[in-house]
Amino acid sequence: MFTNFKQDNYKFQTSDYFGNFQKVFLCFGILSFSDSLPIESICKLQKPSRFIIFVVYASLRVTIMSRKLLFLFALGGIILILAFQPGSDPYTASRKQMVDVQIRARGIDHAPTLEAMERVPRHRFVPADQQRFAYADRPLPIGYGQTISQPYIVAYMTQMIDPKPHYKVLEIGTGSGYQAAILAEIVDKVYTIEIVPELGRSASRLLNELYDNVSVKIADGYHGWEEAGPFDAIVVTAAAGTIPPPLIEQLKEGGKMIIPVGSPYLTQQLMLVEKRSRRYTTRSLMPVRFVPFRRSE
Repeated sequence: MFTNFKQDNYKFQTSDYFGNFQKVFLCFGILSFSDSLPIESICKLQKPSRFIIFVVYASLRVTIMSRKLLFLFALGGIILILAFQPGSDPYTASRKQMVDVQIRARGIDHAPTLEAMERVPRHRFVPADQQRFAYADRPLPIGYGQTISQPYIVAYMTQMIDPKPHYKVLEIGTGSGYQAAILAEIVDKVYTIEIVPELGRSASRLLNELYDNVSVKIADGYHGWEEAGPFDAIVVTAAAGTIPPPLIEQLKEGGKMIIPVGSPYLTQQLMLVEKRSRRYTTRSLMPVRFVPFRRSE
């Protein structure tokens, strides 16, 4: 799994600190009922924590009242830590249920995709008035006539390009940034293009907050991102009447592109394009309905 997740790094570091403080308060609790220090446990703590314990123990162990205060201090500290520990996410259970019921149960078995879907906070990629539906089994409006795709479709499209950790992937149609975030969890570098300026700017802010390996450009996606290519895989999240030739050109030899093809606002076909020996083949995967592939005027 890609490790350059800023939020995850923050949680990892702060969880170490909070875990250490939990041990400190636990030692305080033991001290309130014991005449001796739990030396073995204390030695496993960092030096500042050991110092705090010895100072508090030396100053407070004298009287029964001190022990009561020590116990209350330990109890209060543990309660505060449990209440405010970083990384707690009220949507964790919803996200897990989404993956188990909507995705894994429907045949998605690509482990990096499943892990990414369970990690990425989908509720942060939808408008505030849609957050209660963030993990529902359907697409959601994100404004400007655009949508965030149904979770299963995001997982299916990701699995079909078979992303690898060293891949460089192009996405056409950033939208809210959710598909780009899923890809960023798995691959080395993601380039994503959005034609709607408002969506491109908001997605760029959120993606830059969470990841170091995503670049966002506001432009007409038909022409791809030639200076950043070629790409190991391309994901198109809007329905095109035909497959744009520049995207085929920017696909590496042996690369895959997944794209919905068909008439706007009608049922389209999700197509898998594979490039081999400078030629490409297409395979129809399933009927879908995507928003139209918008072009610049």
